[in-house]
Amino acid sequence: MTATEASKEHPHLTPLTLWIMTIATGLVVANIYYNQPLLADIAHTFGITDKKAQQLSLFTQIGYACGLLFIVPLADMVKRKQLILLDFILVIFALLVSALASSILVLTIAGFLLGLSSIIPQLLIPMAAHLAKPHERGKKLGFVMSGLLIGILLSRTLSGFIGQHFGWRSMYYIATGLMAAMWLMIFFFLPEVQPDYKGNYKKLMHSLIHLIKTQPKLRMASFRGALCFAGFSAFWTTLVFLLKQPQFNEGSAAAGAFGLVGAFGALAAGLMGRLSDKMNPYKLSGYTLLLVLISYVIFYFSSSSIAGLIIGVIVLDMGVQATHISNQSIIFALIPEARNRLNTVYMVSYFVGGASGTFLASLLWNNYGWTGVCAIGGGLAFIALVAHFVNYKANVRN
Repeated sequence: MTATEASKEHPHLTPLTLWIMTIATGLVVANIYYNQPLLADIAHTFGITDKKAQQLSLFTQIGYACGLLFIVPLADMVKRKQLILLDFILVIFALLVSALASSILVLTIAGFLLGLSSIIPQLLIPMAAHLAKPHERGKKLGFVMSGLLIGILLSRTLSGFIGQHFGWRSMYYIATGLMAAMWLMIFFFLPEVQPDYKGNYKKLMHSLIHLIKTQPKLRMASFRGALCFAGFSAFWTTLVFLLKQPQFNEGSAAAGAFGLVGAFGALAAGLMGRLSDKMNPYKLSGYTLLLVLISYVIFYFSSSSIAGLIIGVIVLDMGVQATHISNQSIIFALIPEARNRLNTVYMVSYFVGGASGTFLASLLWNNYGWTGVCAIGGGLAFIALVAHFVNYKANVRN
């Protein structure tokens, strides 16, 4: 193979490519979270209860988990850029249907499709790991993950503002335009990555089971991630309803503004990328899980305090995002040639946890209010911390 051929098969991760991947990651993942500050407005539009409206967020996250399971592994079988461009088309279609939805049923179906197709970040992150030089991998992953985390958090700020001033449908129209612009950027500037896997789709999916059985570090990272994101989703799904209560009497814009506060947690992503190359990621995860637990103690005592909620959001997002980076650093180091499938197992677990947290929070909010939400979030963080500690001691002994 000539040097030119090798370069074509394994292009370099240039600064332009890295920025495009980071921006695309942030904008696409935002699609999943736009609806959270808008749920009360959507409930009013269709004349439904808050609990019914919360199902939109639940089915969007379920759709995302399905996309992670059934679409992301294809990145090992087909050309990566080609798969991403096709997926963008489905994203644009789902956003348009959401904007035009005439009922909560249509909006929920569109939400599922939007979640299903918004898995592009989970194609780009392993791609960044593949293209990066080994000694810079943690740094580059941290950079791309910063885009993802900022997209998650600022999506709520943007949608809350747009929803309050222009109506919730406007947010979906704006998102459609953003996705069309990103399709063009990807088409013209993203390099192609050739597939590595030579088997068929059935064997590819069976290999996921093999990875789960043979990789205990993957199982533990998936468990930690699922519990952390369950608590994270429980908080963000119910925050808008807490803020509408008499002690605050705020709207969707206020709920979205908390995303600006949470963006401080995203600043931890770059640092975690560097620390994961220098520090034992298992030890690091113990500290970050403790932050998540502490955040729910703060939330419990802040049901009538904006200042307390702000402090809790900063601590929560730092803990959850740092744990996520640490988990991915662990799994991407296991089997380099299976990074997409390792990421599939981890991220499916992660977003099944998120969907479960949304579901549990909706039940507890209706029956026990903010105390119930804090109980489930803190309880999940405590379980994750105990499981991590037991697993860490077992690894030290072995």
